[in-house]
Amino acid sequence: MELWTMANKAAVLGFIIVTSFLVHPTSEMDPWQILVYLLYLASNLTILIVKKRNHKQLFMGLSIVFVVASTLVLDPLFVLLLPVHILEIVFLVSKQRVVVFGGMLLPLFIVLPEWVPLYLLMAFLSFLLYRCGSMLTDKLRRLEAEREKLREDLQSLTRSLNESSEYFRQSTYTIQLEERNRLSQQIHDDVGHAVAGALIQMEASRLLMATDQDKASELLRNAIAISKEGLERIRVTLKDVKPRPEELGINRLRLFVDELSARETVTATLTFNGDIDVITPIQWKIIQQNATEAVTNALKYAKATVISLEVRVLNTFIKAVVTDNGAGAEKVVKGLGILGMEERAASAGGTVIVDGTRGFSVTTLLPYRNE
Repeated sequence: MELWTMANKAAVLGFIIVTSFLVHPTSEMDPWQILVYLLYLASNLTILIVKKRNHKQLFMGLSIVFVVASTLVLDPLFVLLLPVHILEIVFLVSKQRVVVFGGMLLPLFIVLPEWVPLYLLMAFLSFLLYRCGSMLTDKLRRLEAEREKLREDLQSLTRSLNESSEYFRQSTYTIQLEERNRLSQQIHDDVGHAVAGALIQMEASRLLMATDQDKASELLRNAIAISKEGLERIRVTLKDVKPRPEELGINRLRLFVDELSARETVTATLTFNGDIDVITPIQWKIIQQNATEAVTNALKYAKATVISLEVRVLNTFIKAVVTDNGAGAEKVVKGLGILGMEERAASAGGTVIVDGTRGFSVTTLLPYRNE
């Protein structure tokens, strides 16, 4: 608000100087008049510089006294500066528009009759400028408050995200510990008891081998049966725990797409069709590596905003496509990235097709035996 008031004072002072020249175009400016202008500028710049409220009020009061004295002694036009000065000092006491405008009209009794219309016009223009400045200042305060609130919300969200990440890490670790504990208990209950039982049976068989061979043979057969049962339980346990290859492959692609959407400013999607159980771990690895390379190229060169991944199992081959909506290329130049994708696909008897006519697409074709 102080800058608005200072600009208003400078404009009115400039008007007074120009009008003085117009009234006396042939006479030289009085040195005392120049001194008054400079003293006025210095006192008002001091108001802008000082920070303490009581110091500001002191210089404001001195400026009003200076303007009144200049009006009575030097130039009646100085009275035009009174409205903005009265506005400035009244604004510190009350921000009500009626009080501010009424205070600006108080000096009318010292205004010469011929200058009253101009004084009223100057008071009205200063009041309008004050209102515009006040509205803009209030708006800036609101925007600053909103910005501060957004900053606090961002900090709160950051803390929540960090807490969620820590909770996720601890939950993952806890789940791993629980799974290890479950496996340990299951091996102890199933496999441990079976192995212990088999050892007891074999030890008894060894002791009876010299005296009762039939009983020893029976105990040995029991030990073999218990050992086979234990091995079967181990196999079943490992089979239940180990995820299927297709689950690892498609879930890795899902994780890759989710991380891509969260980390980059793109929308990434994944779709799949057909019997994905036929895709071998080696083929999943080729699909994953080629998709990663294609997405990296799309982010680096194509400036894409949408990236789509599709895995489709057809009759005799597997089709994995990565497409984007970025800037394509009429002529595709094969760099190290594309050559690397072709080499990976060729190692499994497949091929890679690159198209840059509409956006950019990389298609990996891998054959498989349909049994």
